Amino acid sequence: MSESGIALADYAVVVSFFVVMISVGVFFGRKQKSVTQFFGGGKQVPWWLAGISFYMCSFSSLAFVMYSALAYKYGWLPVTISWLSVPAVLLGSWLFAARWRRAAETSPLEYIERRYGNGMRQGLMWLGLPMRILDDAFKLLAIGTVVGAGLGFPLQGAIIASGLIILSYTFMGGLWATLVADFIQFFVLLLVVLVLPFLCLSKVGGIGSFIEQVPAGFFNWTADKYTWGYMFFFFLMIFSNLSTSWSMVQRYYSTRSEKDARKVGYFVAVLLFIGPPIFFLPAMTARIILPDIPADRMNEVYALICRNVLPTGFIGLLIAAMFSATMSTLAGDYNAVASVLTNDFFKRMISPNASPRRQMAVARVATVLVGGAVIGITFVMQNAQGANDLFDVTNKMFGIFLPPIAIPMLAGLLTPRVSRKGGLCGLLGGIGVGLVVFILGAGFWSTWIDKHQFGWQFLQGLNAGIPWFREVGVILTSTCVATLTGLAAGTLIFPDDAEQKEDLNQFFEKINQPSPVLDGPPAKITFFPLVAGGLAFIAMVLIAASVATKPFNEVRLSVAGGVVMLAVAALFLWISRMNKARE
Repeated sequence: MSESGIALADYAVVVSFFVVMISVGVFFGRKQKSVTQFFGGGKQVPWWLAGISFYMCSFSSLAFVMYSALAYKYGWLPVTISWLSVPAVLLGSWLFAARWRRAAETSPLEYIERRYGNGMRQGLMWLGLPMRILDDAFKLLAIGTVVGAGLGFPLQGAIIASGLIILSYTFMGGLWATLVADFIQFFVLLLVVLVLPFLCLSKVGGIGSFIEQVPAGFFNWTADKYTWGYMFFFFLMIFSNLSTSWSMVQRYYSTRSEKDARKVGYFVAVLLFIGPPIFFLPAMTARIILPDIPADRMNEVYALICRNVLPTGFIGLLIAAMFSATMSTLAGDYNAVASVLTNDFFKRMISPNASPRRQMAVARVATVLVGGAVIGITFVMQNAQGANDLFDVTNKMFGIFLPPIAIPMLAGLLTPRVSRKGGLCGLLGGIGVGLVVFILGAGFWSTWIDKHQFGWQFLQGLNAGIPWFREVGVILTSTCVATLTGLAAGTLIFPDDAEQKEDLNQFFEKINQPSPVLDGPPAKITFFPLVAGGLAFIAMVLIAASVATKPFNEVRLSVAGGVVMLAVAALFLWISRMNKARE
């Protein structure tokens, strides 16, 4: 055992995981010849691979931190909150998956210029960049905190290591490296989250005993301030984010056909429905196994219950799984943000005629800049006083910026009725009103609603009963209303001229017409041997390191997990050979 309490076998497993991630980047780094491949996969990505990557990008270490704390305190509540993503993804894929594939090639913002003009394109880019980078920094800080405090892994080392590893394989291999890394991480995560609930239930005496011992109301759909009103506002934020997030949009437009793009969303919805009960059951059982966790350590509950029930070796696999949840999200964002910087800024504003080689160089430099910015901001957050206040401020920032960015983007894909300047008015008006509401503060608006009786019992009830609404809900409501009002008023005051209307009609002719399946045969799936080798390497390190450091009867579960990973690796190797035999 090391001084931190983690066995050296666990460190070995984590290192093997990082080695595999870097190997993925090296493998695909040699294959990237153009920004279309680097950022869009050449529109050759299989829907099931894009779906798994979308799923891995749709959550992060916050599932192990904030949501597990809610599961420990309230029970079923985080499952309810997480399931809001299911209708959000289904609705988003039904409305926008095919349209995203028709509109985008190498950047989720490239259609904006033709739809709204270059001013809108640049505005969305410069407003979206800090929001994505700030969000990524919080996710990196969250995983560093839970792994550092809860499992004894060095905090700063965790942040630097995970940040640099994500940056390395994204820098080298682009979107394909990100997708295949997500695929490997999915199976590492799957092994841990499937084993852990059974160990926890066994610890409490079975599912019947668990149900008998939990507090009353533990399986209620809502609790405390998390009412159905909260769920409504949270759904709006989830839908807006999943429908316009740059990394999610990439998964839609990287597929071969519109049918495949929709399959991505449907597949993700299934995974998002199955996952939450499995994810949060260990934190629920911790209420019985570890009943006295203090309030200031509840964010560590997932790590604490894992240290209580998992054997040596599996702890390392758990750390790798926690890293993988955040690494998938960050890698997708790194690639998507770099695509925006390369295509929407450098190629559009600085060097429109840049050679493919120069574009690739800029793409990689942009990736490094984004990754470095995220790591740097993470350390600023770590050293800042009042981290909880900072987290609240970030939620408010999303309430300010997300609706004004998302609503014009989605409206621009659905209807030609919004004029170019109308879109810009919606963007600026929504952000302006949101900033005013934020500066005045929750107390001002709470008092104002109480004093003015408009007969809005629903609004007054929210204000009285939900602290979250007074802080974030008022901002979100204000920015949504202001953005929609700006779109309508701007369109009436500043209609498009004849030339702009003609461009708009041509744009919607393309958007409203189904796009053909990509010419030529599907891309050959050549990464299965890489996946098999990566999983086999992690499995062999898990088995060897566990047996070398502990008696077999203490690590037999870790050995069994390694054997399962070897079996999965053998399956992928067999599939690869069968595919090669058919050629």
